[in-house]
Amino acid sequence: MTKQEFIRSSNFTVINEGDNLNMKVETPFCCDLLSIAMSKIPVGSAWVTVMGNINTIAVATLTEVACVILSEGITLDDAALSKAKSEGITILATELPIFEAAYQVYQIIRDSSNL
Repeated sequence: MTKQEFIRSSNFTVINEGDNLNMKVETPFCCDLLSIAMSKIPVGSAWVTVMGNINTIAVATLTEVACVILSEGITLDDAALSKAKSEGITILATELPIFEAAYQVYQIIRDSSNL
């Protein structure tokens, strides 16, 4: 499913729509340790994290994730939001815990492939 379809299908709040809305969202990925995320996150992932800072945006840019989903009510600080906008990174948010948010991503992707 494309990033645009994913955004429309989810209940996540859009913080920054970002660019490349035709990019495929392939899988959820959960990690809060940025060095691990940078080395393991698959391209096209919906990255669920509680890290709402500029370093998260840097990792998202380097790893070509489809989107970053901030869970547990976390928000981006001003510098991170500005960088996400300038880099075209899609940022979504939810009050859900990390696991539940990732499971929701999984269900959305699964349901779209069953159509």
